Amino acid sequence: MYCPFCRNPDSRVVDSRMADDGSAIRRRRQCPECGRRFTTVETTSLTVIKRSGVGEPFSRSKVINGVRKACQGRPVTEDDLAMLAQEVEETIRASGAAEIDAHEVGLAILSPLQKLDEVAYLRFASVYQAFESLEDFETAISILRHEAEVEAKAAKGKKSEKSPL
Repeated sequence: MYCPFCRNPDSRVVDSRMADDGSAIRRRRQCPECGRRFTTVETTSLTVIKRSGVGEPFSRSKVINGVRKACQGRPVTEDDLAMLAQEVEETIRASGAAEIDAHEVGLAILSPLQKLDEVAYLRFASVYQAFESLEDFETAISILRHEAEVEAKAAKGKKSEKSPL
């Protein structure tokens, strides 16, 4: 590891700690040449295999850019998009695979996007689930409505369980 200050090719690890979520290791290093300290973060590599068969490193920015198009004109902030991309990456990393198909990344986006904005979800899903007709949209909307009803009933049930003291 090169020192970012003097470019010395050597450094020594002073402290190592696991990141909060366990997905990375933070190392505190010291340069023997200039004596300055710096931090590095070590993560496992995650490769996305594109349709052409070419592999490239997973990129949160590509997730954000893809979802941003589906969110045009919707009340979704850049922070919302960044949190969605983080959730997608955590989900993919939790699978334990070092390589993942690009289509699987698109599918991993669907659940967090549905929670974020249903219209953006429908836009995105129409591409990744290859909607071919109005019936495909109607089916997806019916599923969304059913899930919303189930959640509303569950929330109502939790309210009635609470008893006043």
